[in-house]
Amino acid sequence: MKSFSALFSAIDATTSTTAKIAHLAAYFQSAPEPDRVWCIALFSGRRPKRAVTTTKLTEWATEAAGIAPWLFEESYAVTGDLAETIALLLPPPEGTIHLTLTEAIKEVQSLHAEEDAQRKARVLALWATLPEDQRLVFNKLLTGGFRLGVSRKLMTRALAQATGLDEATLAHRLMGAWEPASTPWDAFTEEASEDVSRPYPFALAHGLEGAPESLGAPEEWQAEWKWDGIRGQIIVRNGALHIWSRGEELMTDRFPEFAPLPDFLPNGTVLDGEIVAWDGSKPLPFAALQTRIGRKSVTKKALSEAPAHFLAYDLLETGGTDLRSAPLSRRRAKLDRLLATLPSTLPISPSPLVPFTSWESLAEARAKAREAQAEGLMLKRRESPYFIGRKKGDWWKWKLDPLTIDAVMIYAQAGHGRRANLFTDFTFAVRDGNSLVPFTKAYSGLTDAEFREITQWVRKNTLERFGPVRSVPAHHVFEIAFEGIQRSTRHKSGVALRFPRMLRWRHDKTPDQADTLAHLHELLAQYG
Repeated sequence: MKSFSALFSAIDATTSTTAKIAHLAAYFQSAPEPDRVWCIALFSGRRPKRAVTTTKLTEWATEAAGIAPWLFEESYAVTGDLAETIALLLPPPEGTIHLTLTEAIKEVQSLHAEEDAQRKARVLALWATLPEDQRLVFNKLLTGGFRLGVSRKLMTRALAQATGLDEATLAHRLMGAWEPASTPWDAFTEEASEDVSRPYPFALAHGLEGAPESLGAPEEWQAEWKWDGIRGQIIVRNGALHIWSRGEELMTDRFPEFAPLPDFLPNGTVLDGEIVAWDGSKPLPFAALQTRIGRKSVTKKALSEAPAHFLAYDLLETGGTDLRSAPLSRRRAKLDRLLATLPSTLPISPSPLVPFTSWESLAEARAKAREAQAEGLMLKRRESPYFIGRKKGDWWKWKLDPLTIDAVMIYAQAGHGRRANLFTDFTFAVRDGNSLVPFTKAYSGLTDAEFREITQWVRKNTLERFGPVRSVPAHHVFEIAFEGIQRSTRHKSGVALRFPRMLRWRHDKTPDQADTLAHLHELLAQYG
């Protein structure tokens, strides 16, 4: 694990993309092959499941460090990272053991089968014998967290540099349900029979910040609704159906409505689109689909109240032929012809195009997106290929302006990583008579300078502490932006927001000018 710890430190110490790629490429060329596979897994989201709860790790580390619990909590508040806090507070090792990355991960995975006492003994023994420079990585494995500023695209680029293989080929091979413990290194580097269930890397869009007129002539573009559902690929190969989410989760069993599709779609078909809850003619709000997310089994009630439907907007493969390099206009024409042959009773249809003759007329259509249960529009260049990842220039998302509400900050919590010394996570409330009712949390939207300013204020004005959380006077008003609102019985306010964030700090408003709970419920009635 020494070389992986060195890689971890080197990547953490630089903001240079070129340097990160170079460090990763060097590791892929020199590390033992099983460790290379695990490195790919860790940096592409396939992390070992958390083996020990945060509470237990905190308790054991406090004991091993021989310090009071309050001192551990204060240290954690400063670093903002549990794995780093533990690594810094542990006493020097009594001896040293040398584990490869693969061996360290096996140690972590084996903890799941242990009773609590044995688990504690093994963790304490490893802490006592691992070299200090490797404790941080081991703790990251224990906590299941690896956020290090390395995107999948960057990691794939480094892998291409190390192997000399095409980046697009590697990106495709990294998709799917491969297991790092049983996948050999040559599964990525050597020609092999492809997994028939494997999806293609998803093409992603950039947000359109300016006016669409900057994109050029309207006739060069295709517009469609930006749906609020689950992005996915439907794959029919060898007579079998596979449904993948953009997050590379195999969801075939979650949506039994799609089971008949292999009887009607030609073999070797891959569709890209959006899974939505459907009322028979249009999508239902995302909250309806959310009732089915995370369930291992789908009840009859869920199937009847939130039936799934696939809105297809791209054809990536037909008859086993990869169409991704063909222009969108040709892929869309083939898609429309294919879906037109299917029975109308199947839960699949083409995502309707939004006709327009000018950018002005398209803006008028966009303003009605919420009526269609959409978040806005997607703009795609008609001649664009189906590219890998987020490529600027060909696909844009032109979302509606968010909903907003003015709220009062009542709690603050320190952030993580580079913002561990700043208060960045806040709880907000709206007025209800003389009371304040908390209704959402937000942690993004302010500048670094604003975070520093509010941090100084929080430190000077803390009323109470609840672990890492501090209560503060109801003094500052923020404009909270969000994409959607839904009813919630779990929250005191009765609502839950979708993607809340701080839009701006309202220095011009006092707490008695913040919005009310009644106004929040008006938004729920209008947009929920």
